[in-house]
Amino acid sequence: MNITDKQLNELALSKSEYQLIVKQLGREPNNLELGLFGSLWSEHCGYKHSKLLIKTLPSESDRLLVEPGVENAGVIDLGGIAVVMKVESHNHPSAIEPYEGAATGVGGIVRDILAMGARPIALLNSLRFGPLTEQYSNRIFKGVVSGISAYGNCIGVPDVGGEIGFSKTYSGNPLVNAMCIGLVDPKYMARAITGDPGNVLLLVGADTGKDGIHGASGLASQTFEEGREELRPTVQVGNPFLEKVLIEACLELVQTGAYVGLQDLGAAGLTSASVECASKSKTGLEIDIDSVPLREKTLSPYEIMLSESQERMLVIATPNQVAQVKDIFLKWGLDATKIGIVTDTRNVIIKSAGEIQADIPVELLTNPPLYTVDGTKPDWLSSLQSSDLSKLSVPKSRAVDTLLKLLSSHNVSSKKWVYEQYDHHVQTNTVIEPGQGDAAVLRLKNSTRGIATSIDGNGRLCFLDPEIGGAIAVAEACRNISCTGAIPLALTDCLNFGNPETNDVAFQLNRSVKGIGRAARKFNVPIVSGNVSLYNESYGQSIYPTPVIGALGLIKDIDKVTGSAFATENDLVFLLGSDKFDNDSNSLAGSEFLEIIHGLVEGQPSIDLDLEYDLQALCRKLISKGLIKSAHDISEGGLLSAIAESCILGHIGFKMIECPHNRWDIAYFGERQSQIIVSLSPINKTNIMSIVKSDGIPFMEIGVVGGKTLDIGASESITVQTLTDYWHDNIPPNQNNDNITN
Repeated sequence: MNITDKQLNELALSKSEYQLIVKQLGREPNNLELGLFGSLWSEHCGYKHSKLLIKTLPSESDRLLVEPGVENAGVIDLGGIAVVMKVESHNHPSAIEPYEGAATGVGGIVRDILAMGARPIALLNSLRFGPLTEQYSNRIFKGVVSGISAYGNCIGVPDVGGEIGFSKTYSGNPLVNAMCIGLVDPKYMARAITGDPGNVLLLVGADTGKDGIHGASGLASQTFEEGREELRPTVQVGNPFLEKVLIEACLELVQTGAYVGLQDLGAAGLTSASVECASKSKTGLEIDIDSVPLREKTLSPYEIMLSESQERMLVIATPNQVAQVKDIFLKWGLDATKIGIVTDTRNVIIKSAGEIQADIPVELLTNPPLYTVDGTKPDWLSSLQSSDLSKLSVPKSRAVDTLLKLLSSHNVSSKKWVYEQYDHHVQTNTVIEPGQGDAAVLRLKNSTRGIATSIDGNGRLCFLDPEIGGAIAVAEACRNISCTGAIPLALTDCLNFGNPETNDVAFQLNRSVKGIGRAARKFNVPIVSGNVSLYNESYGQSIYPTPVIGALGLIKDIDKVTGSAFATENDLVFLLGSDKFDNDSNSLAGSEFLEIIHGLVEGQPSIDLDLEYDLQALCRKLISKGLIKSAHDISEGGLLSAIAESCILGHIGFKMIECPHNRWDIAYFGERQSQIIVSLSPINKTNIMSIVKSDGIPFMEIGVVGGKTLDIGASESITVQTLTDYWHDNIPPNQNNDNITN
């Protein structure tokens, strides 16, 4: 066949990769075969520019039940029950069709958890948009939030936490990362395998349509510039009510054990689902493409194999199990259709009308070329890092006026206008709900234990130092977990970057992964699953490098869980991690204060991982002993913003000692890492001080809880009600509590 540049571009294949295919296959592929290669060799499925880096991340733990990267999600054994977790991106689909892009992102991550035999129990989101003053970004934001809430609420899985950031760097390319957690009895854990030759492939769920074709290759694995409307057909369309039925049917099947393998149809649809199962079992497949149930009878074999229609699962069963599988799905109003068999050829053979349409070795399809991604540090980055922030003038306004500006910034302000659209109490497991703590907490029913979960990332810090920023993303995700009293057990990552074929992005990706690995090793927490989303740029402008880290922690006593709110009059507040007000201007690097007040994104971020590790261990110890009433880490907005949030959440004031030096802007709004504010009863002060000193963690007493105002020394005061108004009432343009449509 005469292959054109346009065809290769649609499939995100280079000419050299096409030549490699021809060489390995020993002939030119036909159109269908080339489509299979394009999907499975895409960045989204094949991880061509990231697999070698991902392999360097720590992935070992005595609690892991499956090797990371082998199955659909990571599985962590808690003893008697296992937690399944994963985060994935749906960035480009959401940029084109925000409602459906975000909704199907939720549906896809839920099926990844379901494919492990687990019941999904919680959703989290990490989202990035351009400024909401931009019409396009505002529309995308509203559509994404509406899509997430509609899908999650319909399937009965609570959305319990997340984070949202805004920056012009995401104006043309928003980030929509969805995380899901599930529970499974280890003896019922499912695997994506084919088993022995002779086993049967059964397709269950929705009929196959034209939506999502080239989603993995043409949409998720390359940049997009002009003609976004033309890409709308590559975005899937979701049906959450069908997904709910599919969840229950699959879980019933898992309980019976009347199956061999289970796999969801996500990126690359039937192609990826079937071929990857065969690859794990070292078998072949024969698929009768004419047997696939269709929404439109005109679909070609190419379209059927590459369709990413949602709410579909692949069940592999022995011939003797087929009747029981069909009966279970029929009970739930779903068909289980035989579409093929497992063979011993180690080839995937696709037939239509009895004729062979494709015949390719499975090994070729699942082994794309892997590229080394490194890059050198660009000169512009050295210039930004060397910026002397000590020369910045101190704001002429009062500290409380600056605080109000930060509290009303979309990056710091309350996200209630988002999470109030989500059902976060369905399934009745939620102990700490969105906005009440640094991490969400869920009870494990019939147990005294609970799990904490969070998701975090900071693109500005990774932009200024990819390696340090990657380490900080891990540290903050774990810190949020530790502030509830939970010990971090496992991480899942979503690596959102620009075009890895450029030097700057290659440098960012390489160094960020190094930083993530270094921090994960320090915390002895494995990366158990994840996703890579590259080519996030538009019109030649890359997003900030944004690695997002999802964390899972275990709480041994759910009654001792701790939130962020100040609780009681006359409680004392300690700052853990520092024994004096900060006057190091480097803590302003990449801070919200620096961008909001000075319009700059500059400086050199830093973190002391040894201090961070010890600080978190101390926080958990104090919580386990029942000695502190609240814990809240310092992140965006700095110390004073964190204090204000604890006042707002507790509906109570605070009298803080005043910064003794003239750089109150650094002391109050710098974002130095490894700091936690805790509140405590005065009767526990001596005991806590003894423990803190014994552990060698710097600390200082910074004030007393009480009243209706936040007071800074004797010079400044502001009511908690005013803080609350600024924090809560900054509603985005055209945003209200009404249902939002795309």
